Amino acid sequence: MVILIPAYEPGRKLINLIYDLINSCEYDIVVVDDGSGEEYKYIFDTVISLGCTVLTHEKNMGKGAALKTGFRYIQQTNEKTGVVTADCDGQHLPKDIVKIAETIKEHKNSVVLGTRRFAGKVPFRSRFGNSVTRAVFSFASGAKVYDTQTGLRGFSADMLPWLCQISGNRFEYEMNMLLETIPAGYSFYEIDIDTVYLERNKSSHFHPLKDSIKVYLPIIKFSISSILSGIIDFLLLGVIQFFTSHLFLAVIGARICSALFNYTINRIYVFSKFKEASVKTSLPRYFMLASFIMIANYSVIDIYYSVLGLSLFLAKILTEVTIFFFSYWYQRKFVFIK
Repeated sequence: MVILIPAYEPGRKLINLIYDLINSCEYDIVVVDDGSGEEYKYIFDTVISLGCTVLTHEKNMGKGAALKTGFRYIQQTNEKTGVVTADCDGQHLPKDIVKIAETIKEHKNSVVLGTRRFAGKVPFRSRFGNSVTRAVFSFASGAKVYDTQTGLRGFSADMLPWLCQISGNRFEYEMNMLLETIPAGYSFYEIDIDTVYLERNKSSHFHPLKDSIKVYLPIIKFSISSILSGIIDFLLLGVIQFFTSHLFLAVIGARICSALFNYTINRIYVFSKFKEASVKTSLPRYFMLASFIMIANYSVIDIYYSVLGLSLFLAKILTEVTIFFFSYWYQRKFVFIK
């Protein structure tokens, strides 16, 4: 078993953590110096003197890059059991790190997450940020994870090649990892751990605005193709209706074009892990959905437009709101799956 700790400009908390780990277990410890510079050399020299392996980036490359450097190194050592990732700032207690390591042995096909329950005195940005991310992640992926921002995670050794090819070099890497867990055929297993915030998490290098954008970007990508398809459908509906004055033809033509666009974008970009899966299964499922939505779309829009007398565009907006959530859920659950 290996404990992997990415570190950027760490304090003595890193040394204290390693001392405590040495006294708690006999696992190998790998630390990645993510371009901290000469000012922090004495910290990493001490870490080496304690028997740990230190890998060094010449410049700061980000937490995701540091983790992947560690994963590649551990893969080359032919590690057979697994890897636990932990932060360097003292937020993860040795007993919890060991708990995650032991759980890996029983759940080899799962990403084991050390889950904080955010009880007690927790910085507002951490509590609020995790609540929002948890809700958006659940909607985007269909998987429930209580603590999406935890850095204490465990993986069996056979997951290392997968971990090395996940995109992202900074904080977005950890969110990408969560988004790709289910499509890769793995599951989640959560273990409750203590919530520790030292000096109100002042040592964290997570920048709320800049890094939150990077964290949410994969989730935005997951949903944005539906928005673009809706825009195309919306515009084509108006154009075809204007030139033909035929509502049914306008609805059918706009829906077919937007559906082809949506399927292509989803398969190539949104559900990219499944783009090598058989089109014979995903395409018929998708167009079964598209056909159902097209019929429902016409029926609902006809009620709004012809019966209630609303304008065409207002009727279209109300119709899309009515069927959007069902469409999104069906695609995620039944169309783009292995």
